[in-house]
Amino acid sequence: MKNRRHLLTLGTAFALGALGLPALAQQPTYKIGYQLPLTGNTAQYGIDFKNSAEIALDQFAKAGKPFKVEIVFEDSRSDTKEGVAIARKFVDDKAIVGVLGDFTSGVSIASAQIYKEAGMPQLSQTASHPDYTKVSEWQFRNITTQAQEGPLNAEWLYASGYRKVAVIAEQTDWGQTVVSNFVDKFKALGGQVVFSEFFNRGLADFRPIITKIARDKPDAIYTGYFYEDGAQFLKQMKQLSVTIPVHSTSASYNQQLITLAGADAEGMKLTATFLPNNPAKNVQDFVAAWKAKTGQAEPGQFPAQAYDAVNIMLAALERAHPNVTRKSLRDQLAATKNFPGVTGDTTFDADREPAKKLVRAQVKNGAFVAVDK
Repeated sequence: MKNRRHLLTLGTAFALGALGLPALAQQPTYKIGYQLPLTGNTAQYGIDFKNSAEIALDQFAKAGKPFKVEIVFEDSRSDTKEGVAIARKFVDDKAIVGVLGDFTSGVSIASAQIYKEAGMPQLSQTASHPDYTKVSEWQFRNITTQAQEGPLNAEWLYASGYRKVAVIAEQTDWGQTVVSNFVDKFKALGGQVVFSEFFNRGLADFRPIITKIARDKPDAIYTGYFYEDGAQFLKQMKQLSVTIPVHSTSASYNQQLITLAGADAEGMKLTATFLPNNPAKNVQDFVAAWKAKTGQAEPGQFPAQAYDAVNIMLAALERAHPNVTRKSLRDQLAATKNFPGVTGDTTFDADREPAKKLVRAQVKNGAFVAVDK
């Protein structure tokens, strides 16, 4: 009976081959780990990442590839200790050949130490601290850093005629890079920083800070915050009748900022790599898939970054197949060139940094729209 079952299995395999169908043995499954916050204060970002990853994976599965991919999601809660524990778990799972995440630069860098020692490729969709990719040859990111964004925004403000600015940012490693990269360039251009202050993420009352900013009479305010804090800041500026122009980083780009701040968000400017009203087919396909899956109006930049990160990893897997190892996957990630993502084309340079373009945007009539100046 045992021999008969064996022969049936072989016969089925030959029959599938004769029909032009791949045998089960020819369909390996590769596992990718994804560490991201699914609970805690930043859970909304991790949930968005997970939705984007599932959209990308579903599209990949329907494309008739010669292998299957499974993504293992683990909740880091944006906590360094949790992130390190997950990294160890992923490293110990020999079936996992690459990882995505984390959300914050701090957790990504802490986890990177584990991946560095184990030789595991790590691609973060949002870790923008300059030190992240300096950890080792195993770290990649597909988001622009403040080393690129800060000087670009400084040039934008200076070209707009602003000579005195106030700068505020959240009290994190990322927030510090927001300030330093902007301030250094703005001063080099001949500008003056008349006020600078850090705040704790989730601050409920920005009015004391706004009052101090208004007292120093800057031409504009440059901010380093995410959309929740951004909405609160803009609403309280309106409450205090402070009308100083506000600029921000791509981190604040999210439709939820406009939803939460309403008309108080009008006029705010920022840089971004993704706009959902971009008519490009891949962008509109992603927007449609996002709406269908989540019921939300539009994806923000961070979900778009996650969608691209997953697809970049899948494309590298496809190039490495059938000889997929952690090392071969790392090498294929490094070979990424002109990947056509929804956040623009991505090419990794020798330091595994993405060569990408930022666009200027402004809130007009309740929407983010591209602007020239």
